[in-house]
This record gives sequence, C-alpha cells and structure tokens, in this order.
Amino acid sequence: MLKGKKILLGITGSIAAYKSIFLVRLLVEAGAEVKVIMTPASKDFVSKLTLSTLSKNKVLTDLFDEDSWSNHVMLGRWADVMIIAPLSCNTLAKMAYGLCDNLLLATYLSATCPVVAAPAMDEDMWHHDSVKENVKKISASGVKIIPVEKGELASGLYGDGRMAEPETILQFVTDNFFSKKEKLFKKKKFIKVICK
Repeated sequence: MLKGKKILLGITGSIAAYKSIFLVRLLVEAGAEVKVIMTPASKDFVSKLTLSTLSKNKVLTDLFDEDSWSNHVMLGRWADVMIIAPLSCNTLAKMAYGLCDNLLLATYLSATCPVVAAPAMDEDMWHHDSVKENVKKISASGVKIIPVEKGELASGLYGDGRMAEPETILQFVTDNFFSKKEKLFKKKKFIKVICK
C-alpha cells in the first residue's frame, strides 16, 4: 500500500501520543519508511526507544545532538508526506504563527511535502475560538486536518477532541496522497483536444 513511501511523523506533547506507537507500526507494515521527530514535551508521554525500534530509524528530538546537527531542511525535503499526530494545542498555535523553537517546528516550516495533522485536545480547548482560528490559519497554508473524533477524553469527559485512530490516519494519508488513481495516471501524457 505505501511501499517505498517516505513518511515523517511528528509527535507532540499530548496524552494521545500513545496512539503514535500504533501508527508507526501500521505505516511500517504498509511498506513505508518512517522517520520520527518528537517535541521535548512528547518525551513525557512516549519513549524514543519504542519508536526507534518500531520505525527502524533513530528518533530525532533536537536540532543539535552533541556534535551533530539534525538537518531540518533535508528532513522536510526527504518526506513524501509529513504527519503530525498528535497535534497539541500548543504546537498548533506555534504552527499558526510561524514559531520555530524545536526541531519539529523547524522541519514543518521547511517542509516541501504535504503536511497532515491530527489534532488532540480536550473538548473545551477544541471548541475555543483561538483554536478554531489557528486551525483555519494552518488549513489556509495547506495543512490537511484529519477531523477529531468524539469519545471519552483524558479528562474523563465525553466529547469532541480525541485524536483520530491510527487506522483512520493511515486511510486518510493513503486515500489523499497515494491512491490507486494517482498511480494510474503517474507518468502518463495527455493531449488536450479542443472541438469547435
């Protein structure tokens, strides 16, 4: 399904980050090469070791790692698609205003590939006017938003704001960027015929 495709997965600081572990596994099983970038806050929720083991690639977290530099420009050019899942309220706001204080945001701002985001937050945050505005801003700049789901939230409340399930994200990416129709017309030439 995704054989040979290069997927860059960004993980932000949200309790929904645990779903990213399953998403990595699904992407790899579908044949994709997966590289993971974590924000500093995401490390409180999921382990680099788990993600590097499943992705079969080193997990990136910092612009500078001892004596090496994580080249955010090349990462943004390497990927066929960049997925940010979960997209926290904090990272959403930074994306909307072009802030760049970590490797994930630097890569997002440098990305030449399509970017997909799966928001995750509590219902009251999700329905806040500033969050709605930020979603509009990043959508206007080309980010594809995977709709949040309704269900039990980390707060114990029930409502909108759950991150889409990993299977839903995989299907969204496949349908929107790697569909059979795209493959059918890839490298084909067309002649435009005008009849009067």
